[in-house]
Formats: sequence, C-alpha cells, structure tokens
Amino acid sequence: MDLKERLSALIEPLVVGLGYELVMLEFAPQRRGSFVRLFIDGPDGIGIEDCERVSREVAATLDVDDPIPYGYRLEVSSPGLDRPLVKPVHFERAVGETVRIELAVPMEGRKRFRGVLLGLDGDQVVLELETGRVTLPLADIDTARVVPDYERELRNS
Repeated sequence: MDLKERLSALIEPLVVGLGYELVMLEFAPQRRGSFVRLFIDGPDGIGIEDCERVSREVAATLDVDDPIPYGYRLEVSSPGLDRPLVKPVHFERAVGETVRIELAVPMEGRKRFRGVLLGLDGDQVVLELETGRVTLPLADIDTARVVPDYERELRNS
C-alpha cells in the first residue's frame, strides 16, 4: 500500500464518522511544501466551520499515527462548483451536467472530452458531445470535473 492509499484508509473513515463524504484526497510529496488536500462534502453543503472541524480531527489523527515522515501542509476544502468526479457515485449524481474529462491514455487520438454526462453503463462513462455520443472507460479517466453553470447558480442564490 502506497502512502496515498494509507492516508485514504486512515482519513476516510474519520471524515465519514464526522458526517461528511471524502470526495477526493490529493497528496503531493515534495521537498518543499508537501501537502495533503481533502475535498469534503455534506448533505447541506460545506462551510468554513465544517472544514475547520475536519481539519482539527484529521490533524490530530495524523499527529498520533504519524504516517508522513516529513513536513506537510493539511488543507480541507469543499469540492466547489467544478467538483471533481472520482467515484462512480459522483458520476451518477452529475447526470445531466456538462463535464470535462481527461483520459490518462488517448482514445482514437484524443484525451480531452467535454459534453453532457448521460450516465454510467457498467464501467463506462457515457457522454453526449456536440459530435455525438461517446463511451469512455472509467478506468482510463485521469481527471473529471463538472463544468460550472454560473448563470444557474446566480438564479438559485
């Protein structure tokens, strides 16, 4: 198990126990400025108090377990309007949204796709592009994010 997997195994149950979802964990070990970045979500969204609460609990756990053998910075944030899609459930929640997907390996000479997420078909993500429908293997996705609809957000606020 690599260090990122160990961190996920340590942190995710803690975050869930606090009543939140760990959307994504980023870990960047660097000579200077290593960081652990957590994106959390909750049923009513995420506020600064939620981030502070999770940060305090995670920091205390990391201090006791001490899985990172060098200095690092812990950051806790909401996923934001351009929320990352990491787990199958994230894709299911984003059906009907415009998404931006980058593949780890090109498919038919192309790595970047932007379209309306139609859903999952087994282990495939189905998108409607301007040029038609495309199916992308979930395992080949490097990054996927919702494209924010700022006009809709303004109408809803």
